[in-house]
Amino acid sequence: MRILHSMIRVGDLERSIAFYTEILGMRLLRRQDYPEGRFTLAFVGYGSESEGAVLELTHNWDTPTYDLGNGYGHLALAVPDAASACTEIKRRGGKVVREAGPMKHGTTVIAFVEDPDGYKVELIEAK
Repeated sequence: MRILHSMIRVGDLERSIAFYTEILGMRLLRRQDYPEGRFTLAFVGYGSESEGAVLELTHNWDTPTYDLGNGYGHLALAVPDAASACTEIKRRGGKVVREAGPMKHGTTVIAFVEDPDGYKVELIEAK
């Protein structure tokens, strides 16, 4: 068994695809409209779905926003240098909500950015 994907619901699919591809550097792997169900699925990732886990963006056509709830945590991405990644994300128009620095009660360097729907994405500096 292996993890295939994680799914998040997004209010504006084009805005979300732009964030994950243009700001975080993922690729749009596939996209499919389901007119009878009034939704679209878009899959983004750094590699192919056969190589690793990807992110499924689900857009329900009649739902412009979602409540994040208190059970959701974050997505996590490995980066070579968290501070440089934050600088580049800001340059591309992304929102950094916690600058790079050691995690509380530890030494791992992390940062957090926020996608257009308010989902948190943690950047973890690879050791």
